[in-house]
Amino acid sequence: MVPSPSKTVSNLVEKLANTLLSKKLIMSTAESCTGGWISQCLTAISGSSQWFDTGFVTYSNEAKQRLLSVPPEIFEIDGPGAVSEETVLAMTRGAIANSRANVAVAVSGIAGPDGGSDDKPVGTVWIAWQWEDKSLAQCFQFSGDREAVRLATVEAALHGTLLLVN
Repeated sequence: MVPSPSKTVSNLVEKLANTLLSKKLIMSTAESCTGGWISQCLTAISGSSQWFDTGFVTYSNEAKQRLLSVPPEIFEIDGPGAVSEETVLAMTRGAIANSRANVAVAVSGIAGPDGGSDDKPVGTVWIAWQWEDKSLAQCFQFSGDREAVRLATVEAALHGTLLLVN
């Protein structure tokens, strides 16, 4: 069951939808730790098919490679790993290349309660945004339980997308 979006998320989605429509932009998502929650929030409003094309839920490293063309060397022992700038930037490129979108957001992180390490503790999330040739990525350290980390990720992903296209 997907939790209800917060008022913040609903407001961000409304603003983002209006901006994407006014600029005739199409969006795609590439999600790992949020499991499709960003896409669900975007498509919860009527008319989203006018500006939303595809949501990729690529939870496994193999899916990231197969569906989004994330280079396999990222996942090698000495590579940066799934929760990294390299991964989310490759995910946005793959989301755009494999859809009709020109705007993409990608997320990969450790929502917990397990899976953290000294280098990447629970709550570590990388988010990337891309609009045509503009791309950027940022690492976040969110706190709280699994749901809180995932909700904070959704909010940050939407907020960053809105900043990118404005």
